[in-house]
Amino acid sequence: MAHLLQIDSSPRGERSHSRQMTTEFVMQWKQAHPGDTVTYRDIGRNPVPHVDELWIAAAFSSPEQHTPELHEAIRLSDQLVDEFLAADIYVIGVPMYNFSVPSGFKAYIDQIARVGRTWLFEPEDPEMPYKPLVHHKKMFVITARGDGGYDSGGRNEKWNHQDPYIKTVFAFMGIIDISFIHVENDEFGGQKLAASIANAQAKIIELVAA
Repeated sequence: MAHLLQIDSSPRGERSHSRQMTTEFVMQWKQAHPGDTVTYRDIGRNPVPHVDELWIAAAFSSPEQHTPELHEAIRLSDQLVDEFLAADIYVIGVPMYNFSVPSGFKAYIDQIARVGRTWLFEPEDPEMPYKPLVHHKKMFVITARGDGGYDSGGRNEKWNHQDPYIKTVFAFMGIIDISFIHVENDEFGGQKLAASIANAQAKIIELVAA
């Protein structure tokens, strides 16, 4: 049995295409793998806090040194990291905001990209001082975009800082098996949007079957 972590980062509700697609993906997955379990986290409507000075002090010191104030500053981050590490498969909905990810999703990443937990720093190794600690995981990322043409060779490829960032930051932690599903053309609506949603739905069926 596998354990899934489903994350929605859009602040929108029923109008969110990324939410609709993560829900559809997990539904399809559960039908194909009824024994698998799912944890759900909504960081779009229940955002996690941004990193602050107390968080930094706690994250870069040993728990034995933590005052009650530092313990509280890092408590949620510890919970999020534990939850993240407990999953085998990630299903993440991420809308494109200004060519990248929403600030709420970036705040979540900052909470789980923890030295000693999801990556390791070994300064004595000058060739590779940063080492990932999260291995043998699979990630599915469902994006929602107002325009289209962000893929390789597309007219908006140079503006796409969403996919490269997600690949880079999770690879830094050790997750390199990442599949993307894109819903595009939300701003255009009509047939363009409908065709993109249909393509995303077909991609979900394909990936779940694989």
